[in-house]
Amino acid sequence: MRMFGKAGKAAAVAAIAALALTACGRSDSGSSSSTAGGEAFPKDSMIGVALPQKTSENWVLAENLFNDGLSSAGFKPDVQFANGGVSEQQNQISAMVTKGAKVIIVGAIDGAQLGTQLKQAKDSGATVIAYDRLLLNTENVDYYVAYDNFKVGVLQGQALLDGLKAKKPSGPYNIELFAGSPDDANAKVFFDGAMSVLKPKIDDGTLKVLSGQTTFEQAVTQGWKGENAQKRADTLLAGSYTSAPLDGVLSPNDLLARYILNSVKAAGKPTPVITGQDSEVESVKSIMAGEQYSTINKDTRKLVEHAITMVKDLQAGKQLEINDKDSYKNGVKTVPAYLLPPQIVTAANVKTAYVDDPVLGPITK
Repeated sequence: MRMFGKAGKAAAVAAIAALALTACGRSDSGSSSSTAGGEAFPKDSMIGVALPQKTSENWVLAENLFNDGLSSAGFKPDVQFANGGVSEQQNQISAMVTKGAKVIIVGAIDGAQLGTQLKQAKDSGATVIAYDRLLLNTENVDYYVAYDNFKVGVLQGQALLDGLKAKKPSGPYNIELFAGSPDDANAKVFFDGAMSVLKPKIDDGTLKVLSGQTTFEQAVTQGWKGENAQKRADTLLAGSYTSAPLDGVLSPNDLLARYILNSVKAAGKPTPVITGQDSEVESVKSIMAGEQYSTINKDTRKLVEHAITMVKDLQAGKQLEINDKDSYKNGVKTVPAYLLPPQIVTAANVKTAYVDDPVLGPITK
């Protein structure tokens, strides 16, 4: 996970605190539209933020940004991590309701297992915002704020194709597919986005998956755990690549990419073209060293900033900016969403992609 020095952490927190005091990120132009805000509530109200396990650097950063940004905006933040699992997160949300939270922001461990607690929140009059991961099979979610996760997958799939072509002008190419944890609603969205690019190339023979494992269910990595990805990579290499080369790997995030590369190195194989996501420090360094091919820049500061903007607008009884009213169907309702644009990062733009990032900027100069 990303380790922040005192200076980098302070700079990131200061940036989000300043942003939280403005109405940054709001616009009345383009494809955006608005949806009615809730009733106003006191400015010093408690705001609950239920985060999942600390599986990536971005979640660790989000905790600090929410605490400082909400405090700077005048709210009382209650930010909790559920490192103990789903039951802990359920208990945390129930406690936030009991404490009188006016808004509860939920980054779910498993978005389908919080129905009872979300109903408690709505019955109490709280507004529920799904953060980064969609809340599933419930009518008791009001808004969704995230990066465009299908686009993330599309960018990953295209980066894999681009990297393969740059390494070897013509196919066929041998690749393997990895997906995230099946209890994370985003995991299949990432995979489906990538497969919208890759499947036509698999069908026409440009890409060959020698293991035959091409479905989401076959590609999942339980718990987003790197050791699970490495174990599966060991099995794939031993079973299908004793003599054939592995040219590329679709990896849904940076942590898994690093563990998959560990497996490849242990097997004595050449480094394949491999994708990632989250712009973790070690993976950005790996891109600069010519190992990992790509990552996705989803600036957590901007995502937290917009979540806080939503809270501020709700508190003031204002309309919330929504730029996707149709795409995010959770099994019961279509959840109004505000989506931020992700950015692909490779060696070609790694020195410019993080200019404003207080941690990665100095690393990539």
